[in-house]
Amino acid sequence: MDDSTGTGFGVRTPRRAALGMAAAGAAAALAAPGVARAQVARGAADWPTQTVRYINVYAPGGTTDIMGRIWCAKMSELTGHQFLVDVRAGAAGTVGSTAIARSAPDGLTIGLGSIAPLAVAPSLYPSLAFDPARDFTYIGGMFQIPNLLIVNNDLPARSVPELIELLKRNPGRYVFGSGGTGTTVHLSGEMFKQMAGVDMIHAPYRGEALAITDMIGGRVHMVFANIPSAIAQVRQGAARPLAVTGAQRSPVAPEVPTMAEFLPGFDITSWGCVIAPAGIPAPMLERMTALSDRALDDRELMSKFHESGATPWKIAPDALKAYRAEQEALFARVIRTAGVRME
Repeated sequence: MDDSTGTGFGVRTPRRAALGMAAAGAAAALAAPGVARAQVARGAADWPTQTVRYINVYAPGGTTDIMGRIWCAKMSELTGHQFLVDVRAGAAGTVGSTAIARSAPDGLTIGLGSIAPLAVAPSLYPSLAFDPARDFTYIGGMFQIPNLLIVNNDLPARSVPELIELLKRNPGRYVFGSGGTGTTVHLSGEMFKQMAGVDMIHAPYRGEALAITDMIGGRVHMVFANIPSAIAQVRQGAARPLAVTGAQRSPVAPEVPTMAEFLPGFDITSWGCVIAPAGIPAPMLERMTALSDRALDDRELMSKFHESGATPWKIAPDALKAYRAEQEALFARVIRTAGVRME
């Protein structure tokens, strides 16, 4: 039997050899995607290999901007590649969040994920340019900052129970200020009203500094503010602290009780995390999370965070995604009950 075949070029090749060559070619073709995936995985596991753009969704100079720059500096030190801050502020963080969502999932663009655009905005705005549950890769936590309830020194209430009693005796008489409608400090006040069963008036300001100034001057009676904005006034004796809004006491003011000590279950904490566009490869995500956790474990970073009133916050990607969804549901209830509307 003739065990050969024509090649089309006037050369006779043994049939078994030809079949072997064909099989090898098919195997190579099948293996090619796997090789490509392995190469991508190796590249992802080496992240970063060049400069990374970090989108800050808030204006420069604020607490979140400071925290992000501290984190970026530590990440640059750990990796040997620059993490450059790109400010995309506006519309309560939704402008910058949109920019992150629309970037390529190549690891070259990451940014700040914040409670306002990711957990509060879905209940405040009829339409967003991004879906917090679908359009981001959640890398890990960065910081948590509880809010602080401070009152005018002349207010006849030196504790949360005394304040609740005062408000119940005088419904609609007292005013609380905040840094703006729909902010976590505003919603802290609304949650307090709902859980304590009291009635007071909300006065929104264009920033916490103005609200605190008016509270000290007696034009409003109390203010819910981020700790970094309020603690200086407390230490100077210009205002009296009654409670922090987080589940645990703050290391910045450990002597101040939590609101939950009087209203069990009360917990509103401003938080920031690290996010990227959806579609980041799993090996790259693992590398991102590990490096971020290393940065947050650094003693110098921890000290700088604490000086600014923040606590480093490590949380795994899946747990962070679940936490964000829980926060969205929480704020949806508070906003719906309070009837909050953006003007």
